[in-house]
Amino acid sequence: MTGIGYDIHRFTEGRPLVLGGVEIPHDRGLDGHSDADVLSHAIADAVLGALGLPDIGHYFPPGDPACAGIRSLDILAKCRQLAADAGMTLVNVDSTLIAEAPKILPHRDAMRTNIGDALGIPPARVGIKATTNEMLGAIGRREGIAAMAVAQVGRA
Repeated sequence: MTGIGYDIHRFTEGRPLVLGGVEIPHDRGLDGHSDADVLSHAIADAVLGALGLPDIGHYFPPGDPACAGIRSLDILAKCRQLAADAGMTLVNVDSTLIAEAPKILPHRDAMRTNIGDALGIPPARVGIKATTNEMLGAIGRREGIAAMAVAQVGRA
């Protein structure tokens, strides 16, 4: 079974930029209730969708104080547990980050390792690509970062 996910967060001052569980040097971080890891959020929604479950906000409501500052890798680990509870296992994920900056390639392998560890799959089964928005729209104006993802699950 396959699911898709999408997320977008605006930049804000005074926060680290976390993508795929990696803190990336940048002048601004992403705004959000958790660590605002847009990549992990899109992947989480893809996994939840593949399982036929509600979205990330159902399990980690943005207004819930217990979720404030939560690491998004912990959200992915919860998705892995939900899959196991349903008798399913993750097969692979593929994702695309959409941002004008920063450069993603230098951090991609670390992201793949973090996400793979959280989901219980080898990093070779975690696809991470990056593209720009060709200077169009909010992303093109460097107001934030978006991510898309697909996930495939199968019987354990």
